[in-house]
Amino acid sequence: MTIRILLCDDHAVVRAGLLALLGSEPTFDVVGEAGGGEEAVAMAAKLRPDVVLMDLQLGPGIDGVEATRRIAASGLHVLVLTTYDTDADITRAVDAGATGYLLKAERPEELFAAIHAASQGRTALSAPVAGRVMDRMRGAAAPALTAREHDILGQLSRGLSNREIARALFISEATVKTHLGRIYAKLGVDTRSGAVAVAKEQRLLT
Repeated sequence: MTIRILLCDDHAVVRAGLLALLGSEPTFDVVGEAGGGEEAVAMAAKLRPDVVLMDLQLGPGIDGVEATRRIAASGLHVLVLTTYDTDADITRAVDAGATGYLLKAERPEELFAAIHAASQGRTALSAPVAGRVMDRMRGAAAPALTAREHDILGQLSRGLSNREIARALFISEATVKTHLGRIYAKLGVDTRSGAVAVAKEQRLLT
């Protein structure tokens, strides 16, 4: 059975590489390629592919998570293919309805197997991603944040800048930056939005 695939990645070179790679597998038929989220959503609705290969970071417009949410809502299977493996990225993609989550560092045969699995609605995860998901399913303990880190995380969730957080808590900006670095490390993220997303998912915000 031929599996019809739609590619979505904002880098033309990456799309070209995927086209060449997928073209080596007789059971695959790449029916379209999109360079942005909105384009992918429109093409998915028109072409109704068996699997949509979706990158997370897509430049201007909606990102891969929102595109995944819209496409998955129409009953199609979305396999995320990205370089990003933070807890926040994984959580957002899974919550959006992604059938699988694969890292671009995987071997071609792993990608092929994941596409076959996704086309049948079966979950396909890279080993590092699967490990993190299993940790969460086992009820891994929430990271131990100090009282001050909880305070800063709460201010962060309100969208305040470092300077505004420093003023609100009567501490220096340098101290805020130090605490943020520790918060990022404990939550396994590297951005403010990622910290807030994981904090909400783990119910660390009051």
